[in-house]
Amino acid sequence: MNILTTIASAVVLGVALIVVAFYALGADRFWRFAGDPDLGPVVFETLQRRTSPNDALACPPGFCKALIDVATPVYGLPARDLRAAFVKVIASEPRVSNVDSNDATLTDRYVFRSLTMGYPDTVVVRFIDQPDGRSTLAIYSRSQLGRSDLGANKAHITRLLAKLATFAPPV
Repeated sequence: MNILTTIASAVVLGVALIVVAFYALGADRFWRFAGDPDLGPVVFETLQRRTSPNDALACPPGFCKALIDVATPVYGLPARDLRAAFVKVIASEPRVSNVDSNDATLTDRYVFRSLTMGYPDTVVVRFIDQPDGRSTLAIYSRSQLGRSDLGANKAHITRLLAKLATFAPPV
């Protein structure tokens, strides 16, 4: 056997062992080797975006200092009611787990997992009261793994906002 055949066999064996480990452990436990899938809380007012293109930010105009991808609308109900409507949206999403809820700041944090490989993305949502019984929200979605997310984080945000509009139409 020559050296190239030996190297190729070792690579194939290594890949096979990784695939077996992935399916034996499951995506959630497998990706924990890269760290906790919950990337933790954020402070929207002082948030600094990543330098890699694997996050997305939605904020009401003037609320976040960081560059936003999506401007969030104003809704005709108080922030607590908007949060309740958002919980219905989350219930309609597959492969999502709530990892933290803070009633004092009206902030929730979720881990979304991709369909095929179970890649984790942390999504933080803050509900913000506005004058006259109105409200809005800020959403920050970021990937745990990889340099690029191929638009997955922005897709999370736009899908969530579109679903939210069916429960709480913007004004």
